[in-house]
Amino acid sequence: MKLLDIEVVLNRDKGIHHESQVMAELDDKTTSYAILSHRWGAEVSYEEMIGFSKMEEKERKEVKRRHGYQKIVKSCERAEKDGYKWLWIDTCCIDKRSSSELSEAINSMYRWYQNAQVCYAYFNDVDGSTFPTNRDNNKFDKSNGWPEWFVRGWTLQELIAPKQVEFFNKDWARIGDKQRAAWELEKITGIPCDVLTIGLAAKRLSVAQIMSWAANRKTTRVEDRAYSLMGLLGVNMPMLYGEGKKAFQRLQLEIIRVSSDHSIFAWKPRMPRTGSVLAEDPSDFRGCGRIRRLEPVEFVNILRRKYIEGEGLDDIDSRARRQHQLAALRGALDSHQFHTLTVSNTLRAILACTHNGDLVTIALVSSGGSFSRTSMIDSPLPATYPDFKTLHLIHHQDSNETRREIVLDDELVSYHGFTRCDTYPSEFTGNTVTPLSLVVADDLIVIVYANHNARRRFAIGLGYSLGREWVHVVDDGDFLIRKEGNCWKFGREVYDEMSKARVKHAQIMPKHDVYRNKLFIKRAHLPRSIWAARVVWGRQPAGDFEVIVDVVQCPGCCDVSHGWAVASTGLAMPKLMATVSGSYLLNLDGLQTKLSKCFGQRFALGDYGYYSRGNLVCTGNIFEDMPATGIDFDDSHRRVTYSVSGSKLGWRLGWVKTQDILAVEHKTKRTTYLALHQPAAISLPDNEHISLLLKALSARLAGRHLVTTVIQCLDFYAVDKDGKLWNSGDYSAPNSGNYSTGTGVLTPLCTISYPHVWSIDPLCKQTKKRFKSIRLAYGGAPCGIALLMLCFGS
Repeated sequence: MKLLDIEVVLNRDKGIHHESQVMAELDDKTTSYAILSHRWGAEVSYEEMIGFSKMEEKERKEVKRRHGYQKIVKSCERAEKDGYKWLWIDTCCIDKRSSSELSEAINSMYRWYQNAQVCYAYFNDVDGSTFPTNRDNNKFDKSNGWPEWFVRGWTLQELIAPKQVEFFNKDWARIGDKQRAAWELEKITGIPCDVLTIGLAAKRLSVAQIMSWAANRKTTRVEDRAYSLMGLLGVNMPMLYGEGKKAFQRLQLEIIRVSSDHSIFAWKPRMPRTGSVLAEDPSDFRGCGRIRRLEPVEFVNILRRKYIEGEGLDDIDSRARRQHQLAALRGALDSHQFHTLTVSNTLRAILACTHNGDLVTIALVSSGGSFSRTSMIDSPLPATYPDFKTLHLIHHQDSNETRREIVLDDELVSYHGFTRCDTYPSEFTGNTVTPLSLVVADDLIVIVYANHNARRRFAIGLGYSLGREWVHVVDDGDFLIRKEGNCWKFGREVYDEMSKARVKHAQIMPKHDVYRNKLFIKRAHLPRSIWAARVVWGRQPAGDFEVIVDVVQCPGCCDVSHGWAVASTGLAMPKLMATVSGSYLLNLDGLQTKLSKCFGQRFALGDYGYYSRGNLVCTGNIFEDMPATGIDFDDSHRRVTYSVSGSKLGWRLGWVKTQDILAVEHKTKRTTYLALHQPAAISLPDNEHISLLLKALSARLAGRHLVTTVIQCLDFYAVDKDGKLWNSGDYSAPNSGNYSTGTGVLTPLCTISYPHVWSIDPLCKQTKKRFKSIRLAYGGAPCGIALLMLCFGS
């Protein structure tokens, strides 16, 4: 290690020229030296310390004005007074330009502090003459009421490792030492007194205990939360700054490699999650200070005494077999690989560690051939004999790289007076949220929507568990009778309930095939209202997933939450459309699209009507109805054009290359083709204007179908695979419209879709029963039905 020569440093500060080097490479095991522990500020670097004598006077004065330089001088003066010749300070004794030297220093730092004769702990925010014994949130508001030195990551090992630690205030007045202040230090840090006074060897410590001491500490670099714990946990690994939270995963894997301490899996996050068995960071071990690791013999004895015998499982008839099993457990637990005991059919693992005397258990869930960590099961352990099994546990290393975005579209909820009023636990604005860390753990965010005038609200949960996204919707039935509704509190309650059922929600989600462009739709009735919350979910080709939230009128007063249904969609159409499957195949912007024939009919974009058995009976057009809705927008927002391409047949026909002719496949029992002359594709755009127009027309046009895409051309006719006119022996090329069925622009093909905003939900059994009773009462008279609808609307 490189140590400062105290005499040279002090002479240079006084302007006395010294021929000796300011630093020397010495052995920490044989050298008597002091060491400094402090908070970083404006410091002096290694290269500045080495080249101090060669600096220009102006530069030297600037360095001497720094607070970091004064710390060097003051600590040297104190060390010289205590009789030491050498001093080590992390800011200026490591050449951080060398990655190998930095890595060696970090891996050796615990030992360097441990071998120092004395450690000077400098509190730059303490001006009193005594050691702080009471929390002061006003003075230390950013560090939990104590001097900032106690909440930094690196100072944890700097407190534990040295045999002697002396504390100094901002003026370098001594205010205490570790031995005399041990009880106060235990109160501040949670580290037991005997560990502070004797060291880590004072008692058998678990990994979880040591991690718990770092749970509330912070570091400037994310990676240092892991690197600062290596010495305390007795492991070494290379430094990879830039890896982020992956460093803490590597630390845990290294601990597992060299240790069989089960307590590393006993972490308890604040927010329940499902996924990796590894903790995300040291804060997950908050509250684990009383976890004690067990030796194999202890574990088996406690398991037998508190669980097997205590539950009466050690019956007389099978006692010999049980003794054999217990012996097998002892032998297996002697290995250094991780093993766990599972209770049959519960996926509960019993760890070889205790918390307040009770064995620690964690909940696991099967994911393929491996097991993931999941939220703790609240029910007691079942009365079954435990079996020893080797489990393959899931952990991930790409935690800070793989994240999913949710594209949330909820603009239509405002049509019925609902607004997005809160989110829990994180906040976001706009239509994109990135809460999903899809590797280390599952995530969950709850979004609350409310109509305060109608006193109705519901919540949408967007989560990730077991390697899949999930969406769930719930209503707040009690909001109707409350005088005031706290949306944040409701969001928190929903979050807690959904957290307990994460695995269930993930398992019931439909499997998504992004290549088939499937979307899924679900609705949940809002009790005592005329509305239902409707949610559409689907994954985008890039891997992110989109959610559409809407509020629609509900046909009945049910409390049923309907399951997921497939809602296929093709081109980018307004919100969600269920496209009628046609028999003609054409590529629009490279996407294969099925179209229906409309020969002999002049359909226009936006036409709507009743669809049955392949025929659409047009009854109107949404753009003609637009003035009655009060919505107005120009033609630029009414249509979008697509590039059109057809089958390979056209390129096999010589005349196609010289004419603007496109061949369209007609898929029936016998494949034929439709030749189009100068075709063009026009479709409804996916924009806010069209979406609001469809929403405004939804009550009047419920159950109708809509023309969402039309193919226009100057000429069209049927041909076979050889280019021959169908039902004709003519192989010749078309001649300027000779085969046209009319003049001007023709519309031979179109896409007919069913807007889900116009859908009619089926009546629930309760509503059907009420309809039947009213029909019987009124003899089926129309007035009876009118009266019923009036009652629902009141």
